[in-house]
Amino acid sequence: MHDLRRQALESGKTVSRKARSKPSSAVSSRGNSAPNSRTASRNPSRNVSDDEEGNLSDGTAWSTNSIDDMIMSEDADAQPDAWRTELSDRMEQIIDRKRSSVQGREESLSAYTHIITAQFAQPEIHSKLGELVPALLKSVKGGASEKETVVALKALAVTLITDPSDTIYDAVYQPLKQTISDSESTLTKIAAIHTLGTATFYGGASEEETQDVMDYLLEIIESDGNSVDAADNGEVVTAALEEWGFLATQLEDMEDSTEPAMDAFVEQLESSDPSVQIAAGENIALLYEKSHTELEDDEDAPPNDSDSDSDASSASDPNAPVMVKRYTVYRREDQLKHTLESLANLSTRRLSKKDKKSLHTNFADILNSVANPTRGPRYQNAVNQETGKRYGSRMTVRIHKAGEMRIDRWWKLHRLKALRRVLQGGFVNHYEHNEVVFDSLPIMIARK
Repeated sequence: MHDLRRQALESGKTVSRKARSKPSSAVSSRGNSAPNSRTASRNPSRNVSDDEEGNLSDGTAWSTNSIDDMIMSEDADAQPDAWRTELSDRMEQIIDRKRSSVQGREESLSAYTHIITAQFAQPEIHSKLGELVPALLKSVKGGASEKETVVALKALAVTLITDPSDTIYDAVYQPLKQTISDSESTLTKIAAIHTLGTATFYGGASEEETQDVMDYLLEIIESDGNSVDAADNGEVVTAALEEWGFLATQLEDMEDSTEPAMDAFVEQLESSDPSVQIAAGENIALLYEKSHTELEDDEDAPPNDSDSDSDASSASDPNAPVMVKRYTVYRREDQLKHTLESLANLSTRRLSKKDKKSLHTNFADILNSVANPTRGPRYQNAVNQETGKRYGSRMTVRIHKAGEMRIDRWWKLHRLKALRRVLQGGFVNHYEHNEVVFDSLPIMIARK
């Protein structure tokens, strides 16, 4: 698998998901001032990388400096292989809690998390997994400080992406839910929600269990955080929206889940928190995208003016499959489009210039996808004069200097954001070396 990744990165060729032995949907074997979600006057700052990664926005509170600062910033790979020695020491310190101080545990957890984020350390941690997970859960459930608990949650998430297990979901589900409900710390609730999403995706949850977690997250969204004692907390609601969307990318059939989810997401478009609005809008776009699937071999192509939508794909790729609408996503679509258009053109002094730009850019994309569900993020109708084809989706992520990954579907954007929330600066290194990350996203590399 590493050779396949290396060849794809170096050759610039596209490797389809079907061509790989393990499909991306089978990564798992079975499958404390709070901003007001509706009326907050404060708009939390957002970490956005506009220039280097295709104007990719990510409003998650997981990636804010308040949590990043908890992770040690020292260079773990200052000397070749030196990180392996330190990692071994840190794992022993985490596992052996006897006579450890709060500060000592915080330092060990921070260093461990920094190393396995920056390096692909699956061979180093695999033999210790049975001891590491219980030790991390002890810090989650009984952390003596907010920092110890939050960094332990972060460590658990990166550990799962580094070395997934079929049994970890069963071990972590209840402790994570308990932490989300009982913690008085907003940062802890946010970190636990994101870790729950990661554990569900990579920890061996079944499809039914995944749906249960999504229902739990939807309760948080519908109640504006009240269901987990985080009333009108925009950051908590945003985290729940983001993880709901991430988990939804794993499910093939979303028809039965779409109506209640759409009602909740459309309602959250009225939030005064831009991060909540954008996360809700991206989930709406994802649901519209999932309502269309490829025309089956035994199906007749529908009339062009009915339930097919091959406009976006065929215009940029004549060989693209015909996509067929399978069900209605939202019955009040005209009203929804009006709301999305209003957000795409919102003009108000209460928002910063950065937030307004983010709303305009994102909701222009979301509106485009609601109107044309086969069109992904940053879709452009302009025609390339050289090829005669539309440019299509122009969101890209650079992979070193070798090329770029096209993010031309909403499910890809949700997975990319989820992985970047956890791996942050280590994403590219994990993408190249970590089979789990590679299988979560398609290879779409083109040499510059």
